Order: sequence, then C-alpha cells, then structure tokens
Amino acid sequence: MVEVIKELKNIYKRKKDVHKYDFGSLLIIGGSNIYSGSPAFNALAALRSGVDLVEVCAPERSANIIASFSPDLITRPLKGNFLKRDHLKQIYKILENKTGFVIGGGLGREKETFKAVQKFLSETKLPGVIDADAIYAVAEKKDIIKRKKFVITPHSFEFYILSGEPVSEDLEERKKLVKKVAKELKTIILLKGNIDIISDGERTYLNKTGTPFMTKGGTGDILAGITGSLLARKIEPFESACCAAYINGRSGEIAGIKFGEGLLASDLLEEIPKVIGRIR
Repeated sequence: MVEVIKELKNIYKRKKDVHKYDFGSLLIIGGSNIYSGSPAFNALAALRSGVDLVEVCAPERSANIIASFSPDLITRPLKGNFLKRDHLKQIYKILENKTGFVIGGGLGREKETFKAVQKFLSETKLPGVIDADAIYAVAEKKDIIKRKKFVITPHSFEFYILSGEPVSEDLEERKKLVKKVAKELKTIILLKGNIDIISDGERTYLNKTGTPFMTKGGTGDILAGITGSLLARKIEPFESACCAAYINGRSGEIAGIKFGEGLLASDLLEEIPKVIGRIR
C-alpha cells in the first residue's frame, strides 16, 4: 500500500502552467438498447479521477440517456441497438485525439458485438481497460490482447470465462492463479473481490481497501473508469490498476460509512476526489 500511495502522490502533482488535454482524453465504448448505466459510471468516474476529457460511444438510445445524466458528458451515438463492426470506422475517427479507452460496460453479448470488440482490440494501439461483456469477447480470441497496454478487470465468474479455471476461496491459490493466467495471456489482470488481486504475470499486488457494501451493481464500472483515467494520463497499466483499485475501494469505504446497506455505485463518485485530495 505504501508504494501505491507514493505512486498516487506523484500522479496527482500538477504544475500551475498546464492546459486542457495535458491529463488525457478518454473514450468509453459501451452500452446497448437496454443498458446505459455502465458507460455513464465509467465516464463520470474517469472525470472524477482527473482525466481532462471523456467521450462515450454508445448505441443511440443509450447515448441519449447518458447525455441527459450530466452536462459534463459528451456522447457519440452509434446507429442501431448494439455495437457492430460497421461502427468501427466512426470509432477510429473519434479515437484520433484520444489517449486511452474503456470497453465493455453494458455492450451485451450479440455475436456481431463480439466480432466488433475483437477487431477493435486487435487493431488499436492505445492503452485501455477491458471490462464486463468485452471479457466474454476476448475469451473467444485471447491472442488479440497479448503484449498490449491493456488492463482486464473481471470478477470471479468473468475470470472463469476468460481462463476456463474456477477461482478458489483460498487467497494464496487465487494469487497463484491470477499470476499464472496473466503470464499466459501476457496482460494485466485485476481480479475484483473482497481483496483485489492485480498481476502482470511477474508482480502481484493485493488491494485490501473496500467494503462488503460494494456488492451493488456499478461499483466495478467505477473501477474501470478510474483505471481508464490513469491509463489515459500515460500511467503504466500495472500501476494504473493498483492505484485504481485503491482509490475505488477507499471511496467505497467512505461511502459505506454514510450509506451502509443503501450504498449505490453513484455514491462513490463524490468520494473519489476526497480520496485523491487526502493523498495529495
């Protein structure tokens, strides 16, 4: 934890003479005709974590709902009800001035969506977070993520889908498994849980911040957004994952004291700047 705090202090230093885009520009790719909350949480958490600009690419209905949440959110509607390969040309154009991405929240599991995700991940050179439904797409074609600046953020079942191996209740066994799979896939894995486990196949970090009240849907989307924010600021993937896990869990702890069983994912958003402020 001491190393993470030191890293965060360095990340969140700012000189007076800085400008818009000095601290990254992030694209969120997510949502569908049913789901809009996940990419909205990604975007708001990223902004609260200090990235300068966030845009959300989502199917029309989802994009329009997300735009109504906050004037801070910029959305880029995609025609239709879910992500398709036909949308990639539009997405690549938007990515020209971006420094990172988050993909997966609320995308759904249409075959055409999986193909679009696979093509995108195989072609992009940007650092990014792979979460939620995008993990299912990667599980079908694992070679596309190797040696790229990606962070994969599964919960236990998504980890099983990705690796084919069930997650043990024993912490030492979980650590060994996450390290092994990260090494095989040549990527960074952040396994979410009571104790988050982050590994690049060589180094392994345990994050113990958090609260049992964070079982509410959306807290993982907050984590993905924070991670994406740090990646967009050109922080290395392993460090981004470790720092994001700490910020997310600590924000949850503070919100949990206030709301207990009534904690919502959106409650974490207010606490992120406080956690960062205390670190600074």
